Amino acid sequence: MISPRKQRRAERLAAYEGVVADYEQPLLRYAARLVNNSDAAQDVVQTTFLRLFTKWTDPMEPGGKLSSWLYRVAHNCAVDHMRKETRRRTLHLKQAEERPTFVAPNRGKAFCISEGAEKAVVALRQLSVREQEVVILKVYEEKSYREISEITGLTVGNVGYILHHAMKKMATQLKTESP
Repeated sequence: MISPRKQRRAERLAAYEGVVADYEQPLLRYAARLVNNSDAAQDVVQTTFLRLFTKWTDPMEPGGKLSSWLYRVAHNCAVDHMRKETRRRTLHLKQAEERPTFVAPNRGKAFCISEGAEKAVVALRQLSVREQEVVILKVYEEKSYREISEITGLTVGNVGYILHHAMKKMATQLKTESP
């Protein structure tokens, strides 16, 4: 006979695995777009799920509150990662000034994107981190203004304002790059 404590733990673990199955891919896409690195995105999402298991006390039921919480934690982990990388990059730039130019490895056709998509990514990277985050959540993750508000901590009106101006900046950038 299984003790009630072990039964609750087994149920919690099963619910956790279900949440991971439901949210892993969307969170990986979101994190990869924020940090612009698939390996770092996996670290961000892994940290997010570790925090879910250790910190989440409500029932693990996919939905609004849990979804917003997961995206918020993933956002915070991504921002932490970007801050660390900025500090690390600053240190490495000093060393790199003395070395020859680095050429990125060719990863093959599977990693190639269209010219238009490449231009859009370049335009996206010209935005502030906050603007990038809002655009990624709306365009790529198809979140509502309310969901973006919950994830970012911004008001719904502020989300709309930032999104509008970010999209205008991107459109201007793409127009200036077109022949």
